[in-house]
Amino acid sequence: MLLDLLHWLVQPASLPARRLGYAGDSVRLASRSRRCRAAWAPHLAAAKDAVRAAMEDLPRRDTAVVLGSGLLDDVPIDDLAAAFRRVVLVDAVHPWRGRWRARGHANVARLVHDLSGAQGLMLGRSEGFDPVLPPVCAAADLVVSANLLSQLPILPVARLEAAGRLGPWTDPEAFGRRIVAAHLDALAGLSARICLVTDRDETEEDRDGRVLERIDLLYGVDPGLAPQSWDWVLAPFGEASGECRLVHRVGAWPDWRPGA
Repeated sequence: MLLDLLHWLVQPASLPARRLGYAGDSVRLASRSRRCRAAWAPHLAAAKDAVRAAMEDLPRRDTAVVLGSGLLDDVPIDDLAAAFRRVVLVDAVHPWRGRWRARGHANVARLVHDLSGAQGLMLGRSEGFDPVLPPVCAAADLVVSANLLSQLPILPVARLEAAGRLGPWTDPEAFGRRIVAAHLDALAGLSARICLVTDRDETEEDRDGRVLERIDLLYGVDPGLAPQSWDWVLAPFGEASGECRLVHRVGAWPDWRPGA
């Protein structure tokens, strides 16, 4: 706990990112990834392989953009930096671990951006909902949405549930669904090749393999049939509970297209 507090204090994050919980989420994610290193290894390797597959046969390799770059645990940053003239990492917070992993690559840049589009609502600065991708995506050859889609609604929906209302939104389910759909709509509008990697549902299982609960992490939004899928043991036994574990079903689309 004290170590997490220290990491939060030195986290390179803006005041809004701290106020809204993005800095804290980044610290907790880093801590869990260290504790669950062995359980997460197959998922992280598969996610990196999906990005590598997306790089193949591209007619041009000028700019690659990684949305939700975070810790870079699931992104083959060395391969991207070697293959593209420019790589842009986009997230609300760029933690030290991600910065360290990208060190030495002069062609890798960082961009702080609200990918949920809900920051103005959460801060009470806007009544509108504006999930706009950064302009660099418009000219990119490859855009990677890296285990991001299911994460986008988490803090906005929690904020809505706590406040009862954010702008015109009062229904957390509808709000979460709108955030997920808006991200896919924004990706669909790009000319770049889209690599989409996302967890789709969470299953709570006991030690006998019985399913205790299943949650749709995408609020009913369907990205389509994933050409690649696997289970990610997000919280093995002893992490969230001694008698239960949390397993996420992940889908990967090295070349995602709407309706495909």
